[in-house]
Amino acid sequence: MSLVIKPMVAADAPRCAELERLLFAGDDPWSPQAFLDALAAGHYYLSARDGDSLIGYAGLARVGVQAEVHTLAVDPAHHRRGIGRALLRAVLDRARGATVFLEVRTDNDSAISLYRSEGFEVIGTRRRYYRPSGADAFTMRRQADR
Repeated sequence: MSLVIKPMVAADAPRCAELERLLFAGDDPWSPQAFLDALAAGHYYLSARDGDSLIGYAGLARVGVQAEVHTLAVDPAHHRRGIGRALLRAVLDRARGATVFLEVRTDNDSAISLYRSEGFEVIGTRRRYYRPSGADAFTMRRQADR
């Protein structure tokens, strides 16, 4: 595998939405338009590629000294290869000097473990955050000291 992480472009939106449907089917996955809207708003979105194949993506919004990871996903066929960590580190590099927040399903143990290993801590629980499944989410925070 030759992983390349680079800025997301509009042409990536359909594949990102396809991965959303695969990974988040029960939780209102993002449409191609949602990705286009995030790009148009000037948010920092990245794609991860293996050759010509888009296999993951991550998005971050930053306002001053606060940032929020909007999304991070990797094609299940490529899990456990460090792609999610590489994407997370890339968006965290963009957030350097900011306190970073994110939400994650309380039952997504692998994502929670990844976030904890990168300095995030659980600061609260949002009941029935994900729709339509009604799954809870942890709100996690990473202090700006990095």
